[in-house]
Amino acid sequence: MKNFGKEFRTLDYVIQKSENILLFAHSRPDGDTVGSVLALKEYAQRLGKNIDVACFDPFPEFLKSFTPERFLFPDHLDFKKYKLIIACDSVERGFEKIVSNFSNDQVVALIDHHPNITLAKDINIIDPSFSSVCEIIYEFFVSNDIELSRQMATYLMLGIIGDTGIFQHSNTTPKIMEIASILMKKGAPITKIVQTTFSNKNICTLKLWGRAFERAKINSANGMILSVITHRDLEECQASTEDIAQVASILNTVPGTKFSLILSERGDGIVKGSFRSEEYKGVDVSKIAAQFGGGGHKLASGFEIKGKIMETEEGWKII
Repeated sequence: MKNFGKEFRTLDYVIQKSENILLFAHSRPDGDTVGSVLALKEYAQRLGKNIDVACFDPFPEFLKSFTPERFLFPDHLDFKKYKLIIACDSVERGFEKIVSNFSNDQVVALIDHHPNITLAKDINIIDPSFSSVCEIIYEFFVSNDIELSRQMATYLMLGIIGDTGIFQHSNTTPKIMEIASILMKKGAPITKIVQTTFSNKNICTLKLWGRAFERAKINSANGMILSVITHRDLEECQASTEDIAQVASILNTVPGTKFSLILSERGDGIVKGSFRSEEYKGVDVSKIAAQFGGGGHKLASGFEIKGKIMETEEGWKII
């Protein structure tokens, strides 16, 4: 892992000196981007700062019972009023649309743990060896001797649990377990977080999962297990794209498979592909995703392409 001591001190200095701060969560927000921006918001508000949290998509439905916080849409903001702008996690999923709105007298910070990030601004804290951005934010707090409140610990645990798959993915290190222990001691309710993010599924979600599991096919030649979810499935099951997130991970647990791929139709004629694998299976899914213009981590990657999912005599295809 990189030593971000200098960057951490610089970021905290700018937070201390900025009255108005904008925090940005990536499109199709998950627990890591939500947890990281809200942990930073909690800290900055403690300093008396004015904080806005923006995202191009609404606040995740599955987290609305977890916190009263909500997102603002970028179109409703006056970007000129912010002295500091911080983008957290997958900074090239939405944030790149607004970076041109910022001037040279505004400080822009990027915090990410995804590989192959090409965007660079004033403060760049990017390292794929971290399990999550929430782990990076935790190190930022520790590095600057910032006391964690129960709420800050809870938000950080939300991102860590989400991106480690409840400590089951290969990015679960002894260090992350130590951090989780500290966050629990600070009051982070791990059982509630797990129930909220993984276990608390409504009937709409289960119906959608059922369709995906029913269609799952294994390619014996390469060990891939594949399934699809169409826009029609979402409508008929009264589900949302948030309900798709765990399907690839669950399919990846099927014995005899090397990696999973879930194809799902999104808005504006976009098909999203989500890959998952495990270290012991020996497949780098980021290399496969790169062939379709995507990327990500070695064991969790994705891509987006224009098209529509259609069922043919030969199977499911993107046309």
